[in-house]
Amino acid sequence: MLFFSGLSSWAQQSDSIRISLKTRPKKVSKVPEIKANIQPYRPLHMSVNGGSMFSTYSAAKSTTVSAKDKLLNIVKIYPNPVEDQLNIILSIGRDGTQTTIKIIDLLGNEVVTLSNERLNAGEQTKTFTIPSRINAGIYFLRVMAGSESQVKRISVL
Repeated sequence: MLFFSGLSSWAQQSDSIRISLKTRPKKVSKVPEIKANIQPYRPLHMSVNGGSMFSTYSAAKSTTVSAKDKLLNIVKIYPNPVEDQLNIILSIGRDGTQTTIKIIDLLGNEVVTLSNERLNAGEQTKTFTIPSRINAGIYFLRVMAGSESQVKRISVL
């Protein structure tokens, strides 16, 4: 019987399977939050009559300049793209205003000065021939009248 008792110790034990369903903790993303009182960016666009289409920053003072108070208004530049002759219709606010019209390249270098003279108040049409030394490309036309200036893009063919 000793022999049988030894065999019983070798007998296979019953399998016990434990199944446990544990939920894994969610990984929490630690994204830093900026807790500051920063106003969102809202661009200021001016309409033709000087009023703004979008509201400005609340901290900034909004100054609107009416068309009557402006010293310089460029009404029209034609033809654009230009080949040999450029026409500019501009409106000057005061008599005897020193007005300079320059062509500037994309890097901000002055290419040519088209006009540097005193102009009378009112709407005026100026015609300029484009010098042949200017290569084809994109340029800027800067018109300065007194302390005001305006920049418009032109294409030279």
